[in-house]
Amino acid sequence: MKHRTLGTQGLSVSEIGLGCMGMSEFYGPSSEAESIATIHRALELGIDFLDTADIYGPFKNEKLVGRAIRDRRDRVVLATKFGNVRNTQGQSLGIRGDPDYVRQSCDASLERLGVDHIDLYYQHRVDTKVPIEETVGAMADLVRAGKVRHLGLSEAAPETIRRAHATHPITALQTEYSLWTRDVEENGVLSTVRTLGIGFVAYSPLGRGFLTGRFKTFEDLPADDFRRRNPRFQGENFDHNLELVAEVEQMAREKGATPGQLALAWVLARGDDIVPIPGTKHVRYLEENVAAAGVELSEADIERLDVVIPVGAATGTRYADMSTVHR
Repeated sequence: MKHRTLGTQGLSVSEIGLGCMGMSEFYGPSSEAESIATIHRALELGIDFLDTADIYGPFKNEKLVGRAIRDRRDRVVLATKFGNVRNTQGQSLGIRGDPDYVRQSCDASLERLGVDHIDLYYQHRVDTKVPIEETVGAMADLVRAGKVRHLGLSEAAPETIRRAHATHPITALQTEYSLWTRDVEENGVLSTVRTLGIGFVAYSPLGRGFLTGRFKTFEDLPADDFRRRNPRFQGENFDHNLELVAEVEQMAREKGATPGQLALAWVLARGDDIVPIPGTKHVRYLEENVAAAGVELSEADIERLDVVIPVGAATGTRYADMSTVHR
C-alpha cells in the first residue's frame, strides 16, 4: 500500500483509508465481530487511515474502533469528528462549534476511543452561529495540549476554509467526492485547498455504494438503510443514475475490474493530494477496494469517463437537506 501526504504538516496516510461509519449505523444491520475483523484485515493490507466520528452509532462507532485498535494503536492514523450533535437515542440536536463544546467533545472521544491523542480531528459540520476562528482556535488549543495532532474540516466552503487555515494550519478537508459527486470541482473547494496546501479526503467515493452496481432496484436496500431517504436513490433519480452505473460497469469489464474498483481508481487518479476513504463492514469488500489501487487509468480512460459521467450527471441532491454542507 502506497502512502500520500495530507497537508503541509507531514501527515502521511495510506492512499486508501477505511470509513468505519457503516459498522455501527446507517447502512443496515452489521456484525461487530466482522467489523473488527475488517479493521484488522485493513491493517494487514497496509491501510492505516481509519475514519470515525462521535455521532456514528451514536457514540458506538468510536468505542468499536477503539476496541479494534487497542493492541495496535501505533499502526493507526486515527481520524474522528465533532460538531453534529445527537443524543443517545439518535435524535439530531443541531450543530455546535463553540469552544466549550470543542473541548468537551474531544475529551469524550478520547475516552470512547481509549487513546491519549487523535491524529486528525475534524469539525464535522460548520456552525454558522460561531465564528470559524473561535472554533479552530479551540481546536488549536487541543493541539497545544497534545490531545490532537492535526486539524481538519468537513464540508466547509472556500471562504470558511481560508479563514480557518489563517487561524491554525488545516491539514485536511473531508468532503464527498466521486464520479457522481463532483461539485467541489465547480464551487472552488478543491482549488482552494490546493492553493493553501491542504489535503483532500474523499468520503463516499463509491457513491454510497451505488457505483459498485450492487443496487439494481430500490428494494435492494435494507429496510433500515438511510439511503432509502436519499434523493439519489429514489424514483426517477434512481433509474437515471442506474444508467450512469451501466457505463461504469461496461468500462470496468473491459479493464478486468469491478465497477467499484474503477470508481475508486478514478478518485485516486485525481491527484496525489486526494485520499479516498471507502466505507465497508465486510472483509470481502475491503479486499476488493484495496485492489483498486492496482487499476491503471490512462488519460483516454479519464476522458471517456468525463464524457459518460460529466460533472452534474447524477440527478437528485446528495442529501435530503443540503443546508449544512459547504458553509
